[in-house]
Amino acid sequence: MTQDPFVQLKDVGKRWNGQLGVEGITLDIPEGSFTALLGPSGCGKSTTLRLLAGLEWPDQGQILIDGKDVTTSAASDRNLSMVFQSYALFPHLSVAENVVFGLKVRRVPKAERQKKLHRALEITGLLGYENRKPGELSGGQRQRVALARAIVAGQRLCLMDEPLSNLDAKLRNSVRKDIKKLQRDLGITVVYVTHDQTEAMSMADTVVLMKDGYIQQVGAPEALYNRPNNTFVAEFVGAPPMALIDSGAIKGFGEGRKIGLRAEHIDIVPQGQGRLSCTVNESEFLGAETLIGLNYAGATGLSVLKPGMAMMPEGQPVEINFSDDHLHVFNAAGERIAAP
Repeated sequence: MTQDPFVQLKDVGKRWNGQLGVEGITLDIPEGSFTALLGPSGCGKSTTLRLLAGLEWPDQGQILIDGKDVTTSAASDRNLSMVFQSYALFPHLSVAENVVFGLKVRRVPKAERQKKLHRALEITGLLGYENRKPGELSGGQRQRVALARAIVAGQRLCLMDEPLSNLDAKLRNSVRKDIKKLQRDLGITVVYVTHDQTEAMSMADTVVLMKDGYIQQVGAPEALYNRPNNTFVAEFVGAPPMALIDSGAIKGFGEGRKIGLRAEHIDIVPQGQGRLSCTVNESEFLGAETLIGLNYAGATGLSVLKPGMAMMPEGQPVEINFSDDHLHVFNAAGERIAAP
């Protein structure tokens, strides 16, 4: 007998003054998993998180946490913790006071508070910072205080809303690893909102990609990358994004379709040996490889990756080759279909 998911959203919808927020959101989230809600600004990912948190109530549908219907329950009754983009720390309180504030409000005994505080600070690498105020900490340290506060809450479900967007690139990478390790070590269920596909793909077991209030695809990161449901998923997931080519340009595919192709599956070949003739429009040296952007009428995002330093002059004509095995086929509506 299969166990029910720890978190369930069933056909959840939310509108404001008739304007769509989210529609038909159906999700099953297993306990102990890391689920990322991913998508561009305004796609509905934060609205979905707020509905799950109890900060908003849905107009339709049902939300269950650990088998309990919490659709109209107050946030305080949902047994979850939250980590926000803004850290939400009290500037006049020390690190220790910020971390145990919720426990103090709930009148948890002092000895237990101290025990939980020590463990949380140890896990987040903040031992020795107990008496500092938030203003004396770096952005990464402040975010770790917010994480420590979520840890001491001891809840099995933790919701995170763009927690790394205020950090610089190096810190983002460091704290990203911290969060994933915390989730694994503590065995908690994390639902994580981000617009950054690198964050979602590197951290999550399951990615939920959204657009205009609707879910576009749910699956493991590699499933969204290797088998996108539609052209939106194909172009949103991956760096560089998947190129889309008018099907009439490729022999055997007819008209009226879009053919998807990843940069790593394209080779530049000698003149007369390629399937398409293009011109170089840019070269970007990335360190281990060079990304070469290509122009071709009827194609968007066409590029090729070459190892090492391989800059090519703008306007240079090139021919490219690729295998049919690496092509993704989409119909006129942008939905994935089987290759002919």
